[in-house]
Amino acid sequence: MVIVGLTGGIGSGKTTIAKLFADLGVPVYIADVEAKKLMVNSKTIKQELIALLGEEAYSNGVLNKTYISNIIFNDKTYLNKINAIVHPRVAAHFKTWAASHNTPYVIKEVAILFENGGYKDCDYVITVTAPKALRISRVIKRDQTTKAKVEAIMSNQWDDSKKIERSDFVIYNEELENAKSQIAQIHSQILSKND
Repeated sequence: MVIVGLTGGIGSGKTTIAKLFADLGVPVYIADVEAKKLMVNSKTIKQELIALLGEEAYSNGVLNKTYISNIIFNDKTYLNKINAIVHPRVAAHFKTWAASHNTPYVIKEVAILFENGGYKDCDYVITVTAPKALRISRVIKRDQTTKAKVEAIMSNQWDDSKKIERSDFVIYNEELENAKSQIAQIHSQILSKND
């Protein structure tokens, strides 16, 4: 099974790009979505997060994202501690998921693919990029948040130039039609490399 990592900083449009690959019949694993599901459904993860962050980490069995993001925003060491609890479980879940597909390749979309070392498990890596100002405006609009909060998240992610250096493919995602043609080219290149 060929594993293609899909990454990019916040607001780069990874989710949109992932959907376009899915439209081509490529199975796509959105690590952030699956991580959130595991954080709600896994008793082990729940217990470990409550032990780390306190009972307020969950409200009526639902992950208290506001509470958790405030903790992380004020003390970045908690981000690493949370990741150490969640990421190994997501990696194991992904392996099971990938094995259940019989396609030329699958995509694993992870915002921090390089930062968490996940790129080492990928045969190819695609980085999605867009100008910083565009990324910030996309996230402010999408999440009804502030520029300061978006920039704080960006500061925890590698700079695009560092990701691009280590990637097999790059999608410049400023304009949708242009991104679609880049995806079509990458899709055919991956298929031809693995015939």
